[in-house]
This record gives sequence, C-alpha cells and structure tokens, in this order.
Amino acid sequence: MKSIIITVLVISLISFVLALLLTLADKYIADYGEVTLKINDKDPVTVPGGNSLLSTLRDQKVFIPSACGGKGSCGYCKVKVLKGGGPVLATEKPWLSNEEMESHTRLSCQLKVKENIEIEIPEELFNVKEYDTKVVNIEDVTDRIKKITFELPEGEEIKFKPGQYMQLKAPEYEGNDEEVYRAYSIASSAKDKRHIELLIGFTGGIATTYVHKFLKVGDTVNLNGPYGDFYYKDDDGEKMVFVATGTGFAPIRSILYHMKDNDIKREAVFIFGSKTTKDLFLLDELKMFEDSLNFKFMPVLSRVTDEMNWKGDTGHVDDSIRKHLINGEKYACYLCGSPRVIDSTVAALKEKGVSEDKIFYDKFE
Repeated sequence: MKSIIITVLVISLISFVLALLLTLADKYIADYGEVTLKINDKDPVTVPGGNSLLSTLRDQKVFIPSACGGKGSCGYCKVKVLKGGGPVLATEKPWLSNEEMESHTRLSCQLKVKENIEIEIPEELFNVKEYDTKVVNIEDVTDRIKKITFELPEGEEIKFKPGQYMQLKAPEYEGNDEEVYRAYSIASSAKDKRHIELLIGFTGGIATTYVHKFLKVGDTVNLNGPYGDFYYKDDDGEKMVFVATGTGFAPIRSILYHMKDNDIKREAVFIFGSKTTKDLFLLDELKMFEDSLNFKFMPVLSRVTDEMNWKGDTGHVDDSIRKHLINGEKYACYLCGSPRVIDSTVAALKEKGVSEDKIFYDKFE
C-alpha cells in the first residue's frame, strides 16, 4: 500500500513539474514575433504574438464580454475564428456546442494568438467604449452590498439598454498583483448618460475585495461596456414578472427606472428573494416605484424568525411563483441571480405555462 502511495505522489510531482516547465517555456522562451489580426471586413493590424485573443483585442480597444475576466469560467467571450487559432482546446469545449465548434466559434480568453488570425465579431461590439470614470458616491445598502456611483469624464456620455452590464477593471492593490475585469449589471437609469450605478456584493474575490476594502470616493475606475442581450423589451399585452436575489436587483432597478422615466404602466410584480429582513434594501425606492407605476414589490424570505414579525412570503422565489402566478396567464419574465436560482425559477415558470421565449435571464456566479 505504501509503495502505491509513493508511486502516485511521484507521478503527480512529475506531472506538476512538466506542466510548470511548459507554462514557463510558453511564457518566457516562445517568441511568436508579430502577427496580423483581421476583424470582420476591417483592415488587418499588426499585433504582438503570444497573448490571448481576448487581451489582444482589448489592447486594440475592441472589448469582448467576459464576466469572469478571462479565466475561462463564464463562456461569454465567444468569437468566430475564420483563419488561424489552431485546434479547439480542452478548456474551451465545455462552453461550446457542437454547432459552435463546427462554425469555428472559440473562447477568446483561451485562444492564444500565435499566427496570423482572422475573426468575426458582432458589429455592435465596436460601439462598446472604455471610460475612465470618477467615483462620486459609495453607499452601504446592506452589510455586504455597496451601491457605487461612477461619473463619466466631462463631455462623454453612455447609451445603454436597461438590463445590460459593464465590465470593471480592478487594478493591482496590496495583496493582489494582477489586474482583473469583472462584469456587473448597470443599476441606474438609462436617462442619466453621465453616471453609472452598480450594486456590488462582497464575495471575497479580487474585484469585490478591491471595491469593498480599497475603493474610495474620488478614485478613478476604468469601466467598459455596455454589454449583454438581457434588457427590457416592449410588449403591452403581457404582465411583467421580475425575479432576483441579492445584487440581481441591479438590472431590475434599471428597468424600473426606464419604466418610470417613460411612463410605462404595464402591470408588473417583483419577487425578490432574501434570507432575512436585513438583506432587503432600497425599500424607499421600491415604494416610490409602487406609487408611480402599476407595480408591486413582493419580497420572500428564507430564514424567518419570530422576532422579525414577518407577514410576507417565506421560502424561495420559486415558491412565490407557484403561489401567486396564474396558470395560462401571459407573462414576460426577467430573472437575475445565480444558476441555481435561475434554474429553479425557470422550472416554476414553465409549470405555470410561461413560454420559454418569454423568459429572459441573466445568470451570475
């Protein structure tokens, strides 16, 4: 038994050393020189070889959505590679369907630019811009969620659809020696083209640690965007159902401001999942929406105690859906939360007969 354990340890050590040597060789020895990058029908540009396609595009001020910041764990940064790029990597395959692989779709964060390459991206990504914003307000809305207000430079404006998101660059700071990009839904009104508000919860990651432990009013923060196909869609014939947990409130808040700004009186309900009453926030705003729109806020708590004297729903958001939605009614549903929340909510909505093409969602980890 002892010899088996030693053998396993030796093999593991050898594998680790080989992987480390390959990584170091690729980083410090391999020299790919300069290569050409052609995007859609635009003129080719010369770029340094050896970096990921995602970072190479970013250096060219072409921004591809990447919620995980290029770690290969979100699957958002897909582009179509028409020439060059080499074989699909094992780290890409979990995020690509057979149809996507057949059409030469790749994850730009995993693909290294080692040769001349031609790619195709949606034209709307050329409208994505980078902004060096100023932090003008930081508000603790709960003990773990901050509302940050960013102001664009003088003379610059942003145009986005309510529900879309931005990418925030967290720089190096004490205890962290790398820059990372993370995606956060826009929480503010699209009517205000000079400011962007984000709701950022603390998770202990690089970006949220930067925001919660280091960021202060007056700091300059790099944002790029907007991104995303999760946004408000007009249809007066359907009741709206919003479902969110935690910072998933952000895109719903932006949509509600859009409805208020444009006097949209569609019937709407917001089922918001929290653990306790301490996790409910921006309640004055929600009351304002109830007073000005055909809207009802319906929080549901999962950890109720007698001391709370709670009179509302208990359980989870899918429980409230099963309780309140009417079978066969026409609904347009907007969901934002973790994969677990989204999956359970979609299942409950389908039980109520909601058509899948009327369920719009934004999953986040």
